[in-house]
Amino acid sequence: MSKILFSHSYFMRFDPKQWATGQPYPPIGTLYAAALMREKGHKVSFLDTMFAYGPEEVIPPLETQDPRYFVIYDDGFNYLTKMCLTNMREAAFEMMKFARQKGCTVLVSSSDSTDHYEQYLDEGADFVILGEAEQALAQLITSLDQQQTDFLSIPGIAFKQNDAVIKTVRRTVLKELDSLPFPAWDLVDIDMYRKTWSKQKGYFSLNLATTRGCPFKCNWCAKPIYGNRYNSRSPENVVAELIMLKNKFGFDHIWFCDDIFGLTPGWVHTFADLLEKEKLQFKFKIQARADLLLQENYIRDLARAGCSTIWMGAESGSQKILDAMDKGTTVPQIYEATRLLKKHSINPSFFIQFGYPGETKEDIVRTINMINELLPYEIGISVSYPLPGTSFFEKVKNDLKEKTNWTDSDELALMFRNTYGPAFYKQLHRYVHKCYRKHLALESIRNLIVKPASMNFIRIKKALSLIYYTPSAWLARQRLSEIEKNI
Repeated sequence: MSKILFSHSYFMRFDPKQWATGQPYPPIGTLYAAALMREKGHKVSFLDTMFAYGPEEVIPPLETQDPRYFVIYDDGFNYLTKMCLTNMREAAFEMMKFARQKGCTVLVSSSDSTDHYEQYLDEGADFVILGEAEQALAQLITSLDQQQTDFLSIPGIAFKQNDAVIKTVRRTVLKELDSLPFPAWDLVDIDMYRKTWSKQKGYFSLNLATTRGCPFKCNWCAKPIYGNRYNSRSPENVVAELIMLKNKFGFDHIWFCDDIFGLTPGWVHTFADLLEKEKLQFKFKIQARADLLLQENYIRDLARAGCSTIWMGAESGSQKILDAMDKGTTVPQIYEATRLLKKHSINPSFFIQFGYPGETKEDIVRTINMINELLPYEIGISVSYPLPGTSFFEKVKNDLKEKTNWTDSDELALMFRNTYGPAFYKQLHRYVHKCYRKHLALESIRNLIVKPASMNFIRIKKALSLIYYTPSAWLARQRLSEIEKNI
């Protein structure tokens, strides 16, 4: 069997916003692939680039371990890798070149390489694995070990043959997720993650995936790895991994990084029962849809299991924009879901997206009003970001001439023509955050008046923040108006 050096292409230091936030998660997609290849008898090692200073850090393990294969395998469960940031793409190209110089066969699996496989092949990759990659990787390395030269029978890969790019048929996704070994957690320096989390947040969070794929059809959402199919691990399998992680690493919190958590009927109820049976207590956060959250039994079971925060893809307070996105949810559902979550002491958090084609000032105002009325626990604001494979991308691709990807996750550049220009949306992002914080401060003051017994330092501090956010929001609004007038 062969030596395989795994890595991934996300360098947190190259993403200033994420580096400052200091909440990294191990690349479990990479660790799944490493675990499977080790199960098949290969000697596996791993270079974690999360805290690396640059792609040149791949050189020492290439020299000391002398692997036959160098595999860049990005984490398909992390939205940061799905964004295909150019900083990370260039780092991947550099690592590929170093590996080729050492005589390695270079294989790549990522959202970006699936979308731009020809570019990766031109930059030195021997093979690009398209979509869900574990099974294709195993089959491909077996063929290479056996010195086979006909790769057309391997589904889900791209390669060059006589200077022509060959792309084989798409591989069907894995349905029996319980058949996979747990991620190779032992390959990660967990202490680095623990120290970073503890310094930034005062607790330690780990990530875990229970499903793959999403069956919904939001037309801006790219799914190059797991597609529209929705497959789930069993609750028993997930709880077994949680017990292992708790015993081994003593986590405080879990991020279930599924696109949609617990969509299978009865899954969350069984999961909550198993956690109670095992006396396994921890807080966790998930992602879910507003319409799914209207099932009160579902929310009640999530609360029973320990769910503390739910990130909802609210996107917009305008029904016109939600319909244009093919979101399949309504503004009233967002309001009702938020009410139900607060009733069960779960923090509702919103993903918000500005700049979708056709969005007007009135649509923007509706979204801002929704945020300030519902006061979610947190908000994550972005601008519409076209990625290959989506109908949204097809609508705007003729505008994507100079720029098709962001450099880092905080760039927030609008890359196509719309009602307003990029500078407006950058300032809108600042204004909405400051206005939201001002309304949170006002809510804190109201709560202190109604319930003076609940007064403590944190609540007083939040209430006093009104002194800062009131003028700050006003100034941000004035700047936004100036930009709008100059359009």
